[in-house]
Amino acid sequence: MTETTGSTATPERGRPEEEQSELPSRRDRKRAAKKDKKGAFARLALFYRQIIAELRKVVWPTRNDLVTYTTVVIVFVVVIMAIVSGLDWGFAKLTFWTFG
Repeated sequence: MTETTGSTATPERGRPEEEQSELPSRRDRKRAAKKDKKGAFARLALFYRQIIAELRKVVWPTRNDLVTYTTVVIVFVVVIMAIVSGLDWGFAKLTFWTFG
């Protein structure tokens, strides 16, 4: 039987007594949920305000960065296409050579 050092949990409850007293009761949580309930339009407006706030935090790339990133992606795709095409051609030749 191993015992965890420093554990404050009681075997009956699973949480220490002081932690249990800080948690709100189920009734209090329901009252708070009803009290904080907003209408559909208010929730939708809040959602869009949060979207706009997040978009303002975005660091948009400069034109030079955008051209650089686009070039890197296009070059990478072309290289991968060349590798896959070469493998396809090689396997096709090997198949025709093997099976005639």
